[in-house]
Amino acid sequence: MTAVEAILTEAVIDIDQPVCAALEGKGHAVHTITPDESVHRAITRMSEESIGCLVVVNQQGQLMGLISERDYCRKVILMGRNSHGTRVRDIMVTSVITVGLDASLRDVMQMMTEQCLRHVPVVHQGAIVGLLSMGDVMKWVVGEQRQTIRELRSQLSLRI
Repeated sequence: MTAVEAILTEAVIDIDQPVCAALEGKGHAVHTITPDESVHRAITRMSEESIGCLVVVNQQGQLMGLISERDYCRKVILMGRNSHGTRVRDIMVTSVITVGLDASLRDVMQMMTEQCLRHVPVVHQGAIVGLLSMGDVMKWVVGEQRQTIRELRSQLSLRI
């Protein structure tokens, strides 16, 4: 095996890293809303923050559901509802799948793909500590690929 072949066989992106690896780069900020607020307020917040989803929490900060732009389109616009008069609780998704900080990114990617999930709250000891979107996961993968490519180029330039 040549030196180049040896380097290439070592170049693997470790997607078995825990979810906390992706949150390190993204951050732990979680944008929330209460179920009693209007859908108009939720959509306004999403627009202001340039995000596609809010975590719905009760007064104690406990997870109650998610509301996304998709929910707005399907459950307000297409049904002819008024976003000012419709409450978040009326359209939020309540069957939310969560992951822990130690879940592998491989498992999260597989789960998001198989179950068509765009957003997954990250929970630790009962508290919401982050939110991963499919875009966040893809950004992490691309970042890891870029880092691997930089390392390979560096190793190759040292051996040539």
